[in-house]
Amino acid sequence: MTYTVFTNGCFDILHVGHIELFKYCKNLSQGGSVIVGLNSDDSVKKLKGESRPINKEKYRKIILESIRYIDEVIIFNEETPETLLSKVKPDILVKGGDYTFEQIIGKQYASKIVIFPLIDEHSTTRLVEKTKNIGDR
Repeated sequence: MTYTVFTNGCFDILHVGHIELFKYCKNLSQGGSVIVGLNSDDSVKKLKGESRPINKEKYRKIILESIRYIDEVIIFNEETPETLLSKVKPDILVKGGDYTFEQIIGKQYASKIVIFPLIDEHSTTRLVEKTKNIGDR
């Protein structure tokens, strides 16, 4: 049986944690599809602050679409993917390990919820913080 798997995020600067997440989603799909909800530039600003995103949504989308584990990328403008999830209604919703089950928005639209553990604590926010600190030296 194949599944539709959904994950979402800003995916501003891709790192190994993102790639492992997408690979995991593809494995969960068992030959089905992986849909990535991508925060628009406006929603990234609301969530992360005026200095973000580093990369514009059209470029983030192009990069994500080039990853073999991803079948479709859909940009959404809201701060959460709830409206998009209500339309997609995935079999499996995957969120990163920086979320708890209680924090996951839209979980009622998926049959199964999976929390993917952080990979060596990689995060775009941490990468951005490191580059700021380099300039302070």
